[in-house]
Amino acid sequence: MNQTTPTDNTAAGDGALAIVPAYNESESIAGVVADLRANVPGCDIVVVDDHSTDDTSARVRASGAGLLRLPFNLGIGGAVQTGFRYARHRGYRYAFQFDGDGQHPADHVPRLLAPLERGGADVVIGSRFLEGKGFQSTALRRVGIRIFELLNRVTSGCRITDTTSGFRAYNDRAISFLADNYPSDYPEVEAITLLARNGFRIVEVPVVMRDRQGGVSSIGTARSLYYMSKVTLAALISTGKRRA
Repeated sequence: MNQTTPTDNTAAGDGALAIVPAYNESESIAGVVADLRANVPGCDIVVVDDHSTDDTSARVRASGAGLLRLPFNLGIGGAVQTGFRYARHRGYRYAFQFDGDGQHPADHVPRLLAPLERGGADVVIGSRFLEGKGFQSTALRRVGIRIFELLNRVTSGCRITDTTSGFRAYNDRAISFLADNYPSDYPEVEAITLLARNGFRIVEVPVVMRDRQGGVSSIGTARSLYYMSKVTLAALISTGKRRA
């Protein structure tokens, strides 16, 4: 398991865990925790601080949320996988990703959990494009998302409209699988292919997202081009792979 320095204020249980990956999100993280507490009062919260260089960890501690601080920067894939391993170790029935930049509205979390609770899905993705409301991302990223949608249909046979959405929920079977198999770098698109190829049921629900509430995105124009190339190659390589 990835090495962490835990400050654990969450309670072990079979309910839902909010996994909040964060890197230099000191401007928004306290508001994210408050939003979750106000709108999903039954969930536990663990923030995975991906070795931030600002005071993200201090603000998480002040909020009283659970904290896993990584000893070095792993990137989004490593941070989220740390959360999955924590959720599996603690025996949570459900877990959901929730960005630390304030883009995801906590009052939409019940939409993601409902298909899991009904037993109709293993993984639920919140899509900003099903209803076309709220922040729709930049024009360049929308082009990339459309390309990834087509790529996913080819590699996995499933149609996902918001392939880069990090607003996702999982049941315990998916948690256990991803704790061992989550892609390490720009994982969202590749994870869809991997899950679909291994028989997990994936559905989308409509959500409304906001622009980030603070900080700066780590993916600029140049990195967006690299991101598209890397993810396309990774998804094609993972096609046909099945993992235990």
